Amino acid sequence: MKATEKSRIGRTDLFVTKLGLGGAPFGGLHEDVQRTKALESILSALDLGIGYLDTAPLYGGGKSESFFGEALKGIERTDYVISTKVGRIIESDFSHNSDESLNSFVNIPNVQSVYDYSRDGILKSLEDSLKRLNLEYVDMVLIHDADNHMYQALNETIPVLEELRSEGVVKAIGCGMNYVDPLIQFARHGDFDVFLLAGRYTLLDQSGFDVLMPLCLEKEISIVLGGPYNSGLLASDLNDPCVRTKYFYEDTPPEVLSKARLIKDVCDRYSVPLKAAALQFGFGHPSVASTIPGARTLEEVTENFKMAEILIPPELWIELVDQNLMPKNIPFPV
Repeated sequence: MKATEKSRIGRTDLFVTKLGLGGAPFGGLHEDVQRTKALESILSALDLGIGYLDTAPLYGGGKSESFFGEALKGIERTDYVISTKVGRIIESDFSHNSDESLNSFVNIPNVQSVYDYSRDGILKSLEDSLKRLNLEYVDMVLIHDADNHMYQALNETIPVLEELRSEGVVKAIGCGMNYVDPLIQFARHGDFDVFLLAGRYTLLDQSGFDVLMPLCLEKEISIVLGGPYNSGLLASDLNDPCVRTKYFYEDTPPEVLSKARLIKDVCDRYSVPLKAAALQFGFGHPSVASTIPGARTLEEVTENFKMAEILIPPELWIELVDQNLMPKNIPFPV
């Protein structure tokens, strides 16, 4: 695939590069990232032509957004598309119960994350994000992790986002989630442009395929794929028999690790890196507009770019089906 080729988001006039940059690692997800490394990574992505950036207040309690804000100073605003998320307030007064989501991030500011999908909460979250990003606007706003707050999100969050879009404050609205069923519910009840689906349409997990993705095609909702490496499992050294990996941020079940190694064996027979297959797999589906692997360093950004551009023979995908490692009806990239 061509990493810098652009795809339209829904019915909007917004176009994103097929390869984007996920901002969770810049918040210190499981491992600290130094400011200089984060800025270097963001700028190197832009230099390569990667023009879609994604972040969220949750990522390091605003740390990721602040790094993006610093890196983007002086960059022409039309040179990139950026999305952030709403549904959590990052606060420092500790007067409310924390949602504990920040526990996955290290070396963060002295703040807490509080769920808030109310109208006022959404507007405050967006206002705070714009300050951290040092921007006048973001292109896309996504409802973040509303799994346990669906009633409020459906009745309060959606109307305010639709209002912001109609006023031209944002160009596209959507949801960013790790689970399929809430996105199906959102697709059926809201007028969305884009969904960020994390880890649920990959070489190892196609749970988004049967219902959600056809529904998105019908509703003209574009899909951005997060977590193409499934918590880094598909980017790990699977030749190491003692390798310790994560899958959805938990220790990898033995049967999943075994399947990943079998997929790698097929890739090896065609001299294709497993990372390349993992990164490109999703683009076989017509609903997919972009994929946004995270990267902590310039080297990881460059590696992702190279993996996105490797030519993968169709025989590799066919063998995955023949080996019962992939369903027969899954569309593959061409």
